[in-house]
Amino acid sequence: MEPVLTAHVRARREAAGLRPGDLAAQAGISRQALHAIETGAYVPNTLTTFRLARALNCLAEDLFTLSAPQVGAVLCGPPAGGHFPPGPLRVQLAQVGPRLLAYPLRGEAALGQDADGVAQSGGEAGGEVRVERLAGAEVARHTLVVAGCDPALGLLTRQVGRGPEARGQPLRALWHPATSLDALRALGRGEAHAAGIHLWEAGSGESNLPAVRRELPEIPTQLFTLWSWEQGLMVAPGNPHGISGVADLLRPGLRLAGRGPGAGSRVLLDAWLAGLGLDETGRARLPGYRDEAPTPLAAAARVASGAADAAPGPRSAAQAYGLDFVPVQRERFDLAVPRDHLSHPALAALLLGAAQPGFQAELRALGGYDPAHAGQPWKSTA
Repeated sequence: MEPVLTAHVRARREAAGLRPGDLAAQAGISRQALHAIETGAYVPNTLTTFRLARALNCLAEDLFTLSAPQVGAVLCGPPAGGHFPPGPLRVQLAQVGPRLLAYPLRGEAALGQDADGVAQSGGEAGGEVRVERLAGAEVARHTLVVAGCDPALGLLTRQVGRGPEARGQPLRALWHPATSLDALRALGRGEAHAAGIHLWEAGSGESNLPAVRRELPEIPTQLFTLWSWEQGLMVAPGNPHGISGVADLLRPGLRLAGRGPGAGSRVLLDAWLAGLGLDETGRARLPGYRDEAPTPLAAAARVASGAADAAPGPRSAAQAYGLDFVPVQRERFDLAVPRDHLSHPALAALLLGAAQPGFQAELRALGGYDPAHAGQPWKSTA
């Protein structure tokens, strides 16, 4: 990337109280040439630069600075209305449809991942910011953004760019954690190319397709199989409370770690409890039900720390924290992709990566996963 030369000649001239004609005369140039210098249309030679500096009583390097190229981008991250703190933000960039989007690196990602640029200041999610580029524009154009809650999506996105399908292109995929419902809504807002979802409908017994139709009624969408996984109750090592099923959650003295609205595990928990006759009011009375962990791993961490006795979630999250697991249901986990993004080159790489034996072996080792049909088209709303 070529750096951008920014001129500060006009600011220096105005601070010195000089008129354009006066400064031009002292520098031995025309007023038209000075105007071109001040607007950045012309870069003066060394002699003219030193004459300008002498006339303005400053150093030559005070008149011009080299900086990374800047670009406007839409700030993504927290739900609409959320604010980022003031100050510079390290961001990753991706082109989603006609818009360039900036995703702030937060938490562990802020320290462990490379940034594509630095946003000039914090602001409101959905607002535009100026970003100093640290990477070329081609990186953003070849980046696939996947939203979803399963941490295995992080493992999957790292497969992109490793295979021969990249053919020298800088293909990349970014995983942005979000509940299944928020991931679908990110597609609707044009803030992601794909959404990893698990939204089971208790009434019909269907997974994912009804939710896609409901949330994206005007957006033709293709669903791809990623895997199925075991969902159940994560409990402390050794299962000290002898929890054998969902009905045990009604026993006095047990405390849940819940999940927030829109999380697939919350949908499952509500369906399981409804099957025991608990309506919304009854569920809310369960100790800890409103203690909403933001992710499956956060729910597992609360059980591991002793803050909760049980939490709904996948076997993989329980295994990651050395917890015991009470299986309740096997569930589909699919990738929803709007038709407009099906030709994205990194999507093909992602689906091919999902079918690779090495990736599938890693996934099975996480616990509870069955990726037998990973990467295959499933159903469409078109």
